[in-house]
Amino acid sequence: MTARTIVITGASDGIGAAAARALSQSGDRVVIVGRSPAKTAAVAEALGADFLVADFACLDEVRTLAAELQEHYPRIDVLANNAGGIMGDRVTTVDGYEKTFQVNHLAPFLLTTLLMDRLVASRARVINTSSAANQLFGKIDLDDLQGETKYSANKAYGDGKLANILFTRELHRRYSDEGLTTASFHPGVVATSFSTGSTTLMRLIYQTPLKRLLLGAEQGADTLVWLATATPGTDWASGEYYEKRRIQKANKQAYDSQLAAALWEQSSALVAAHSAPLAS
Repeated sequence: MTARTIVITGASDGIGAAAARALSQSGDRVVIVGRSPAKTAAVAEALGADFLVADFACLDEVRTLAAELQEHYPRIDVLANNAGGIMGDRVTTVDGYEKTFQVNHLAPFLLTTLLMDRLVASRARVINTSSAANQLFGKIDLDDLQGETKYSANKAYGDGKLANILFTRELHRRYSDEGLTTASFHPGVVATSFSTGSTTLMRLIYQTPLKRLLLGAEQGADTLVWLATATPGTDWASGEYYEKRRIQKANKQAYDSQLAAALWEQSSALVAAHSAPLAS
């Protein structure tokens, strides 16, 4: 069997790196994508894998990443949109967007839509790393997507993770008839560096000795690896939100099909403001 090509963002450490290790061992061709050149190269070298570097806080770097993936990989069987994190005070990126919203939602939205023709041709699966924070803190207001009126680091993160689920459901609605499958998942409370630089109380769990009580990266990566290897339509259902390999209930807004469609349209307008047209 020809090795599949699996692209994992946020794979320089944490659950992304753990998933890359597991999938490489199973014989898949994994492409490591990370923000830190040194860390990304180190993970890739240990696995004998390819790697690319992109900072999701800069949409031009995401566009370059998409172009490089299209140039080098005639098939992309799995795209795992795993990069993300919780930030601190409200800051805007070089693109002018609130950083949490951009890194967690706009950047993976842009990457996926730029790759859409390749993904559809490959009958790929798109896996989006969400979080239980979608229920705890998420409440999307289409008139205030970037927290200009009401901002907290926790709410911004919860909104971003809720946006991941809405994006997953809208991807399924738009492209499942063309063979694309998709799922979002909560990895659990995992001991990773994702809250580094955050000023929220979450850092007291992730960046102190309490971290020993959390799941390991391999445990957190389990559902991602399962979604990447199990058979969609048989073992798991496209468009759903998972935890521990089971469909879980998400924020009630996650099931609002009109909200999902409107979020797609607004996201498309934001990222396409000064770029080539995206998949519609």
